[in-house]
Amino acid sequence: MFTRTGIGEVSLAEVRATAQEQAAATDRDATFPEETLDALRRSGLLGLIVPAEFGGLGGSVPDMITVAQELSRDCMSVGMIFAMHCQQVRAVVEHGSGSLRAAVLPRVARGEIYVASVTTEAGSGGHLLSSNAELLSGRSTLHLDRFAPVVTGGAHADGFLITMRAPDATSPAEVSLVYADREQLDATVVGPWNPMGMRATHSVPMKIVGDVPDDQVVGRHGEFRDIALRTFAPLAHLGWAACWLGTADGALTRTVRLLRDERKHRDLSSELLLRRLSRVRQRLDSVHALIQHTSRVWAERPDDVLEPPVQLLLNSVKLTASEQCLLAVDELVEMVGLRHGYLRDSSLGLERALRDLRSASLNYSNDRLHAGGGALVLLDQDVHHV
Repeated sequence: MFTRTGIGEVSLAEVRATAQEQAAATDRDATFPEETLDALRRSGLLGLIVPAEFGGLGGSVPDMITVAQELSRDCMSVGMIFAMHCQQVRAVVEHGSGSLRAAVLPRVARGEIYVASVTTEAGSGGHLLSSNAELLSGRSTLHLDRFAPVVTGGAHADGFLITMRAPDATSPAEVSLVYADREQLDATVVGPWNPMGMRATHSVPMKIVGDVPDDQVVGRHGEFRDIALRTFAPLAHLGWAACWLGTADGALTRTVRLLRDERKHRDLSSELLLRRLSRVRQRLDSVHALIQHTSRVWAERPDDVLEPPVQLLLNSVKLTASEQCLLAVDELVEMVGLRHGYLRDSSLGLERALRDLRSASLNYSNDRLHAGGGALVLLDQDVHHV
């Protein structure tokens, strides 16, 4: 079991040190943090969420949240790479067949497989629950032919979880989830990655073609919606929120250290300064409390996860964290001013944190999430909080 006081903490410190060393260069060049991924492989943390029976650390979702949050203090891209990998692995753990789990999970635990997600599709606007790319079923194989405009870490992944329209589906909403090893595919990067922030995620467009055994479908054909609502979306929202919070926590930590180091030249009793610091901490404490509460509800009430109040809470953790963490860092920039807050070469790294956090509301659009949430509100007319 991963614990913050056991070997996991030592491993995490080593990974964080590597991420910190690489952060400036990978952000500048929009390149994937290969050395940090190697450190994650050696640490065993790629297998954090893998059950002990398969050689993993047997960690929990709260453990995943802790590690993603800590990694993001130094580099939000690294935190997101880790959190999204864990999301994919958890889907295999909970919904994969016995043969698929036995084939994949021990290799994940040994650090041999970093799993990337292939869920985006041109023209869908990031809609998770539909696909126009048809999965073709042969005698004992499944044929994949898929273009995805955004695949986080795809050029460096050893395995992929891929959404496609189920064989013989009558609707784009009948989606299947399939696991594929890289060696089973022709996986080609077909375009550049040059974004404002999150540059080290190297979320490139890819063309993926190949054939896999039909027992590599995760769950039942056409029923990805259930996997998405029970596992994919909750872990995405909790993992992303942890990364956003970790990024803002790191920004506040560095800022407070600067203020204390410069206390001879700064008026630390300034009411404006103190009010701003208090507001920033209030935002981050609120997000932290919401993440912790939501993770407990999701873990303790699995039978209720499809109910409107629980779905609204899961949406709220993503919406709230994406908004409040960005506002917190923006306030820090305003507080420390041009030299420390706005310049790219400032040791505080607030400029990079701000660019990275600007992606949060776009990473599955808040507008789309609010539209779905509004429909859920209408179903919960008596307003049941969980």
